[in-house]
Amino acid sequence: MKIKKVFPNNRRKVFEVIVDGKSLLFPYARLAVRPEADNRVTKAFVDSELGNEAFTYTLARGQEDSVHVDQILEYNRDPHYIRDLFIYKLTVEAQKCLAASSLSRREIIRRLGTSASQFYRLLDQTNYKKSVSQLLALLNLLDCEVEFVVKQKNSRTHSDTRVEIG
Repeated sequence: MKIKKVFPNNRRKVFEVIVDGKSLLFPYARLAVRPEADNRVTKAFVDSELGNEAFTYTLARGQEDSVHVDQILEYNRDPHYIRDLFIYKLTVEAQKCLAASSLSRREIIRRLGTSASQFYRLLDQTNYKKSVSQLLALLNLLDCEVEFVVKQKNSRTHSDTRVEIG
């Protein structure tokens, strides 16, 4: 994802960042180089040297740092970013399980009922168009146990819901 615009707001102590038409906030408190009352943000711009996937800001005393779009999306709990991160992690685990498996790739492809090209797209961690169900089928076939844990944030009770697959 590309950052379109960034606006510093020293009064609210946040950056307003436009990403894919959405306005997202990123607080100064999450920055590595933090502004202070006597060292405010003087400039912020979308950094083309970072592929427009980050913005760079400068403080009054000359310190400079950059913030990547992934940090902004993670802070704002963007559902598409969270889904892509989940798919990435499942894919990496599938790659590990495949390396440890004694099954041949041809046998896995046959048992999944798919083509070789689809199988290799399934193993590509940069492909986010695959479904979680495809990855779960592959992991199940590789004798991997997948467990999802659903927890309430900020809950004082410790009731978790576990869903085991495989």
